[in-house]
Amino acid sequence: MPPEVIYTPHSKLRHPIQLFKQMGYDLLASRELAWRLMVRNITAQYRQSFLGIAWAFLPPIVMAAGFTLASDANVINVGKTDLPYPAYVMFSTALWQTFVEALNGPVQAVTVAKPMLARVNFPREAIVLAKVGEVFFNFSIKLLLLVALFLWFQISVGWTVILAVVGLVHLVMLGTFFGILLAPLGALYQDVSKGVTMITGFWLFITPVVFPVPSQGTFGLLVNLNPVTPLLVTTRELATTGVVSDPYGFWVASLFAFIGLLLAWIAFRVSMPFVIERISS
Repeated sequence: MPPEVIYTPHSKLRHPIQLFKQMGYDLLASRELAWRLMVRNITAQYRQSFLGIAWAFLPPIVMAAGFTLASDANVINVGKTDLPYPAYVMFSTALWQTFVEALNGPVQAVTVAKPMLARVNFPREAIVLAKVGEVFFNFSIKLLLLVALFLWFQISVGWTVILAVVGLVHLVMLGTFFGILLAPLGALYQDVSKGVTMITGFWLFITPVVFPVPSQGTFGLLVNLNPVTPLLVTTRELATTGVVSDPYGFWVASLFAFIGLLLAWIAFRVSMPFVIERISS
């Protein structure tokens, strides 16, 4: 039997235990709806696209081709990478794409679901879970490209490739944290979506997607302070060389992602009733 929900003018933060219980219950209750929303969204996404699942492959391929040509022509000097450079860029781009999709997902989900949120009372976590499911589905498609990539360049993998799943989950968790944090504002202001596009464009260039991690200078400091860096690099290393270069940074970034996601979820729960009231008026 579902717990009794009492609406009061007092902040839910005054009763944290009750808030966490309700959050846990709503998370479990949202599973079936999240699944149905995910299936609907994935079906619509590929049905309304001429190229379909090719869009999961094209960005890594195009970016790898562009930067490989630039590197071969000595337009850029990226330094030495652990993998053949085209494979390095494709794999890193697939991971970066997954992070960006996890970040954009909650913002897009809340924005699209505004009419439903204003009319129907349901666990709000369902729309976020559906987007997270889409992120992992899209990565499973990219995985086909990565397997072909490893076979083409004859990249050997060890047992640590299994642990790469942990790094991937933490990377998605970090993106979801930022997405949930921005979702309430994204429902009220279109500037948020435009701002996210601009910021992630800059963010890409301080993430070691097309270059190895620098160790010196201001740029190296920015790259190393970037929380995406240790998660993306460790996931790539676990899937390929099996040697983790920065385990401390990985666990610090993972802890940051976990705590941030929990706090963002609480902020989402507390703020969404006010957001729904605004969009309903």
